[in-house]
Amino acid sequence: MSKGPGLFSEIGKKAKDLLTRDYTTDQKFAISTCSDAGLAITSTAVKKGGFSTGDVAVQYKYKSTLVDVKVDTESNVSTTLTFADILPATKAIASIKIPDYTAGKVEVQYFHDHATFTSAVGSSQQPTVDMSATIGTPSFAVGAEAGYETSLGTFSKYNAGISVTNADYNASIILADKGDTLKASYVHHFDQLKRNSTVAEITRRFSTNENTFTLGGSYAVDPLTTVKTRLNNHGRLGALLQHELKAKSILTISGEFDTKALDRHPRFGLSLALKP
Repeated sequence: MSKGPGLFSEIGKKAKDLLTRDYTTDQKFAISTCSDAGLAITSTAVKKGGFSTGDVAVQYKYKSTLVDVKVDTESNVSTTLTFADILPATKAIASIKIPDYTAGKVEVQYFHDHATFTSAVGSSQQPTVDMSATIGTPSFAVGAEAGYETSLGTFSKYNAGISVTNADYNASIILADKGDTLKASYVHHFDQLKRNSTVAEITRRFSTNENTFTLGGSYAVDPLTTVKTRLNNHGRLGALLQHELKAKSILTISGEFDTKALDRHPRFGLSLALKP
């Protein structure tokens, strides 16, 4: 919506996605269909441990309005309405969940060439108010966010971050958990499509004096196949193989191992997403 900095939630997101996105230890199957009129339907089934769940999601887009409705196996209905450009450079998002009406919220996002702002208010009688702001440019941004519990009169969170981005790399530092956690990450891309990348992340938790260092990356074996790996200093090793069976239909096989306790059974996951 603008050529300015992204939202605060985007600081550190590239590293997080590279280290966590598509890794799973569940069995998941999803099938989607869409029409030229802007209607898309996705049915998903997930088996986790000895339990199976599923949901059906319907998405409809008309001009700058997007409607998402999701119904799960426990009869929970989640609805999200997104209105883009109802005011210049502004996006509004309203969500509601049935039967838990208190889980809904209304969010407004404002985009400027040198700043972005968000404000979200829950639908309960004593709602949580979340706000965030970033200033800068697409290549350099500084931001902060805070959450206020009106029922308690206290802040539930306050975080700050900084990011530097260009075509080849992304670096970020985030101070989170009310100042208790410091996280620094660096992502480097080796090709224009960003399919071959490496990532390093360091997390310091001051209250427990704990440090976590994670290395990871992705490698494109061929135009249809990608391999991703990650390893932290606690010995947790993860890997996945992702193959595009046909256009937008993806098969993902992933696993996680504890290299310091090889007698433990590794965990594996399988995901199949089919699109016409």
